Parts: sequence; C-alpha cells; structure tokens
Amino acid sequence: MIDLSPPYRLATPEDAQELAELVNFAGNGLPLHLWRELAEEGQDPWEVGRQRQAERTRDGQAVVVDFGAGAVAALTGYPIDAAPEPVPDDLPAVFRPLQELENEAPGSWYVNVLACFPEHRGMGLGSGLLRLAEQIAGAEGLERMSIIVAGDNEGARRLYERQGYTETARRPCVHGNWQSDLEEWVLLVKTI
Repeated sequence: MIDLSPPYRLATPEDAQELAELVNFAGNGLPLHLWRELAEEGQDPWEVGRQRQAERTRDGQAVVVDFGAGAVAALTGYPIDAAPEPVPDDLPAVFRPLQELENEAPGSWYVNVLACFPEHRGMGLGSGLLRLAEQIAGAEGLERMSIIVAGDNEGARRLYERQGYTETARRPCVHGNWQSDLEEWVLLVKTI
C-alpha cells in the first residue's frame, strides 16, 4: 500500500456502516440483494453488509475520504491476474456478466468500488480517489486500470472518461430476482 495523506486514510471497522452504504450505492443495489440472500432468518441484510465491509478493512482493502467526521467517499480494488480464472459454472447468473467483463481486463488494477455520498459530489473526491488508485496500481507494478460501470450511469462514465478511461466491452445485465432497471454493464480500461 502507498502512503496516504489526509483526507485519505485506510478504512477501519468503525467505517463499516458508511462503507456498506457506499458499496451498495456504487453497485446499483446489487450488494444489498446479495446481502439479503446471505442473511440468516431474521438477520438485517445491512448487518451482513456491515460485517463484510468490516472484514475488508481488516485486510487493508478500502481507502476512505474523511474530513474528520467519518467516511464520505470510498475506494476498493484489487489486481486482476494476468491469466484470470474461467468463470465458474456455479457462479450465480446475476454476477456472471460482471466476472466476464473483469476477465477481459487481465493484468489491470480493478476499481471495485468508487463512491461518494451525494452531498459531497462536485468536490473532486472521485478524481482524487482514481488518481490514488493509479498510484496503488503503479506500486504493484501494473500498467492498466479497469472499472465496470452501469450502462445508464452517465455521471460516472463522464468522470472515468475525463480521467482517460475508454470503453472496451459490454454485457447485458442479468437480473434473476434482483429488482433493477439496469440493462447493461460497461467495462472501461485505462493505460497508466
């Protein structure tokens, strides 16, 4: 991991609530759908999400923007192997197009989550986190970045394209029992 300076810091388990909200926001509600399926009978699916995000923080997998009152934006990501594993047959159909797109960006640092609470938009936080992601990728010896965005998320697309990302592939969204109007996922890649 690279050195972080305020307002950037590694997320801690205390950020789990904000991270769960940001992850669900970035994932167009798909994370909450997954958490509902993972929840035990009577368990709040948001608690599942908070637990999963707290686990990520223990592994140093999340960076947040914090101006002193808690996380307002977040970045998570990881390197994609140069030779990704084939999509497993037992992967739930709703996740299959996402994994297929991820596999089309071998040897890149994948921005899994980039999200900011609406009241903090327009402050350059997304651009700053993307630059930070590139520093992390460079420190890991990677020369490409990748991100998957909802096809109808024009604001996010503009942000990524301003940062030099270009579309390389699309896949139709598979809904199963996930309630969403989303029609397709888009893979964007950038050479750094």
